[in-house]
Amino acid sequence: MVAFLETDPGRRFQPQEETVEQMIKSIEAYPLIAPEPHYRGAERCVTLARIETDDGVVGWGEAISQFPEAALASKTLIDRGFAPIVLGRDPVDVVPLWHEMCRYAYWFGVEGIAAFAISAIDMALWDLKGKLLGQPVAKLLGGQLKDEIPAMASIIFDMDDLDWTLNEFRGFVEQGYRIAKAGWGMKPDSLFGEDRERDVRYVREVRAAVGPEMSLVVDVPGARGPWDVPTAIRRFKELEEFDLRWIEQPLPPADLKGHTRLRAAVCTPIGTGEDEWSPETYQRVIESEGVDVLQLDPGRCLGLTGCREVLDLAEAAGVKCSAHSWSSALNTAASLHFLASSTNGDTLDLKPHESPLQHELVEDPWVQEDGMLALRDRPGLGVTVREEIVDKYSFG
Repeated sequence: MVAFLETDPGRRFQPQEETVEQMIKSIEAYPLIAPEPHYRGAERCVTLARIETDDGVVGWGEAISQFPEAALASKTLIDRGFAPIVLGRDPVDVVPLWHEMCRYAYWFGVEGIAAFAISAIDMALWDLKGKLLGQPVAKLLGGQLKDEIPAMASIIFDMDDLDWTLNEFRGFVEQGYRIAKAGWGMKPDSLFGEDRERDVRYVREVRAAVGPEMSLVVDVPGARGPWDVPTAIRRFKELEEFDLRWIEQPLPPADLKGHTRLRAAVCTPIGTGEDEWSPETYQRVIESEGVDVLQLDPGRCLGLTGCREVLDLAEAAGVKCSAHSWSSALNTAASLHFLASSTNGDTLDLKPHESPLQHELVEDPWVQEDGMLALRDRPGLGVTVREEIVDKYSFG
């Protein structure tokens, strides 16, 4: 059973609010499937939640459910498990509703499909609350401390085509990005982290292509376990000369002791956390002292409320946070808001090329300028969902 830190629920969610006398009238879940240009057209899934009040105000949220079966299962849990908790309730009571959903899931756990479902609902509730109160979500998450966040152009390595990879990075420089990341590989049998000489050659060539000013991140498929701790230490030291912002997922996520040993032996910062689900599991990662940059995904780790709880822990420990946001424009919006509410917010992943869930799904896609994404002074998350596009990519 997951135990959350509830000594003062909602402590960070205390803006001055006017009373809003509305109730939640409906909640609908939409599994979407769309081709991902950044993955050579491979299909990827999200599950959206649409929540409407009795006065017709609508909030949208997203879960990065990724696979068709997970997207459909998330819809089932939203429809049959959590909708009865939310319907008829005051839409501004986001944090109490979050706690109720987490308690409801005590038996099957607030991980996996339950985390996807809660994340989508919670994000939609914050969007709705912001619209009802006429405030951007960041201001409701304890206060907006930043007006813009650095965008990190994020792609998948093609470990069989160095020229293509280098052209991508040169393009990021031309587009004004200040931070760029690549990792994994276009083919499951050809991944970054598997071939020492090839890995070093790629990073060396990328650094030469972008010059010394651009900040670089490389992403290792640590969940697949290509490195043990001794190997990771050697690889970190071999890549040290390239001045990486951090190396992401170098070890299996559950190997907290391994992360502790690795961090004590190397200079390059370690990024991890995208595989975590709840404040409790993030707390264990932080307490291991094996992480420098904690990665959060509001479409996975129990929504914006979950992110804000983790940010409290990270701030207390002096750990930076980045957003693992590589899905839809809703996730990008939510990530901007939680990062802007913390002094420890660092950067967020951004798809550098047009894609259906980033550019078709909303009327107002996110566009970086000079490597930055500016928060919009609009109520809620600040994006307008095109419902005809939701219908276009819905399945099941």
